[in-house]
Amino acid sequence: MTTSYTATTDSNSSDAAAIVKRSWAQTLKVYLEPPTLRMLLLGFAAGLPLLLVLGTLSFRLREAGIDRTTIGFLSWVGLAYGFKWVWSPLVDRMPIPLLTHWLGRRRSWLLLSQIVIIAGLVGMALTNPQNDLQSMVWFAVAVAFGSATQDIALDAYRIESADVDRQAAMASAYMTGYRIAMIWAGAGVFWVAAFVEVTPIIPAAAAVAGAAGEAAKVVYQHSAWQTAYLVMAASMLLGVITVFWSPKPAERAFVPAKNAADWLKGALIEPFADFVRRYKWQAALILALIATYRISDVVMGIMANPFYVDMGYTKLEVANVTKVFGVIMTLVGAFIGGVLSMRFGVMRILMLGAILSAVSNLLFAWLGGRGHDLTALIWVISADNLSSGIASAAFIAYLSSLTNINYSATQYALFSSMMLLFPKFLAGYSGKFVDAFGYVDFFNATAMLGAPVLLLIWLASRIKTSENS
Repeated sequence: MTTSYTATTDSNSSDAAAIVKRSWAQTLKVYLEPPTLRMLLLGFAAGLPLLLVLGTLSFRLREAGIDRTTIGFLSWVGLAYGFKWVWSPLVDRMPIPLLTHWLGRRRSWLLLSQIVIIAGLVGMALTNPQNDLQSMVWFAVAVAFGSATQDIALDAYRIESADVDRQAAMASAYMTGYRIAMIWAGAGVFWVAAFVEVTPIIPAAAAVAGAAGEAAKVVYQHSAWQTAYLVMAASMLLGVITVFWSPKPAERAFVPAKNAADWLKGALIEPFADFVRRYKWQAALILALIATYRISDVVMGIMANPFYVDMGYTKLEVANVTKVFGVIMTLVGAFIGGVLSMRFGVMRILMLGAILSAVSNLLFAWLGGRGHDLTALIWVISADNLSSGIASAAFIAYLSSLTNINYSATQYALFSSMMLLFPKFLAGYSGKFVDAFGYVDFFNATAMLGAPVLLLIWLASRIKTSENS
């Protein structure tokens, strides 16, 4: 039977009144409590698959000799994250036979999605893209779909697993685990693959080819990537163990919906309709900004790893500079963006982030004319990730300000999905553009994509944000 939930929690005002005032010692102790530690581990499981089907995979495919046009189109695998709102009501409401009775609704969906991710990663490990690219794509789709489903279930589990006064600590632990996983899935997979390679790859010859605009002559060793992806699949077992370690949260009460139309209206239509009612014609302007704000970064990012391969950078260089140092700089940028947003206002920093993101793409164009230059790479990665962190912090704050607290989860899911759909679709043609015009023109073009965004921010800054209640 189709069902819909009726929340059993108190109002937001009573939730606020329930917040306990703690000393600094008591506050810090929350981060050592089992629920917070479990969220750290589950955050790791959530962050692991993302790069393995996007950035890391594009590096592997380019090294295997797959052309850039194909790699660009394969980036559409990431659209699964942009469409996860479509099946989120099913994850929220539909029980899984046997598993739900045993583990509860949230943990059963977490376990099922993690099994799908592990199976997909094992398939990606065993498949040689040089011989069977189609199977590699289908396994990547399975991983992306499982990962997006895990995100849906984990967001709900996090909210339902702790009191309102512990949600900040839970979210912080989740993001920390997520970022650690991105380092492991970004740098760790390169470290493992480089460690088990039979012979080292000399970057000089690849640099000459890259400077000439040709594909780098890199020897692809399937056994090295097979080992690396099997290690990543085994790393997901940390999430599986945590699911069994985690207690079953209290199930929310629910009542049957009158019919499927009522369920669909409450789950998807009403949250969107509320947004349109509050902003009227200005909703179109806001949605246009949401759909294009990260376009420069997303479109450029698909070709970043193929660019590193063609410029002759080794796995270890990419791992140490772009995956470890880059993530750290992103976190620094996010902190700076949060502080500046509080001090000068979100819209001003939204504008600053858009400008910096576009300018950092011009730095990649400059790097493309230098060939293999590790020092230059460090400076470019520093600027790019710092600007990305600033832009992301301001953009998240902006999206949060748009949501109605009565529909916050659904509206935020819709907004965060919308910000990826058009950029991801356009990014699919990035390889075709590079093959036709080269990397330098590509990076310059992605910088120019950010110009209309500046106008949208200026217009959106003149809209008075509605009360989120």
